[in-house]
This record gives sequence, C-alpha cells and structure tokens, in this order.
Amino acid sequence: MITITCDICKKKMDNPITDKTFFYYANFSMCEDCKDKIEYSVKPQVRAKEPFAMDWYQKTMRDTLGRAAQRSRA
Repeated sequence: MITITCDICKKKMDNPITDKTFFYYANFSMCEDCKDKIEYSVKPQVRAKEPFAMDWYQKTMRDTLGRAAQRSRA
C-alpha cells in the first residue's frame, strides 16, 4: 500500500491515483481539494493578465504553492 501526504494540508492519501486523487506540480504533492483551492486563488490573476504568458503562469503557480506550503508548516 502506498501512502502520500499532501504538502499543503498534510492529509494522508492511501493508494493515490495520479491525476485523479493526487496531483503533483512543481515538486509539491497535493490532494484534489488543495488543487482546487490553489486553482481558484490563481484564476483571477490569470484572467487579468494580458497578454498571457505560460512562464508567468508557471511562476505564479509555484509561488502560490510555496506560500500555501509555508502556511501549513507554521
């Protein structure tokens, strides 16, 4: 049995299924709930960005994930 811990909320996931119950982005493992919350928080920034650039989006996601992981450690 494989167990992975979400880097954001520290919830344990038993027998995770990649891209269904467990997501991996920029060296962060996260559950589906945390992924949805991160995407929801980044969405307004993405909609306001003109012109859109993929490298900017990736940096914004990494920064947001880093801040979320830092808050969970405190």
